[in-house]
Order: sequence, then structure tokens, then C-alpha cells
Amino acid sequence: MGRWMIIAGAVLVGLGLALNHAPWLVNWFGRLPGDIRVENGSSRVYIPLVSMLIISVVLSVVLNLLRRFF
Repeated sequence: MGRWMIIAGAVLVGLGLALNHAPWLVNWFGRLPGDIRVENGSSRVYIPLVSMLIISVVLSVVLNLLRRFF
């Protein structure tokens, strides 16, 4: 269990560094067709439907591959 937590932490740190130093990777994310963004005066509502669907599919594929090989 400890090994997996260390690996997960290292992956999160690497992802954070990549997103911090390469903003062009995330400029498109959250602005996809199907993401709902409503701005009205001083209030904003943002519902990232398509972005979360993409994350869900990618994580499902990665976790299924990990489960199959380990």
C-alpha cells in the first residue's frame, strides 16, 4: 500500500509540474464544446461535462490496463 501511495504522489507531482511549466497543455481543457459556462453579472457557473467525460474515459483505460498487467 505504501509503495502505491508513493507512486501516486510522484505522478501527481509530475503532473503538477507539467501543468505549471507547460500551460499550452491545459489551455484547451475546460473550453471544449459541451462544457457549460454561464456568466451573468457578478456570478459565474461552469459545468465541465465533456472535460470530465474525457478524464473519466482516460482514467478507466489506464486503470484497466494497470489491473490487467499487474
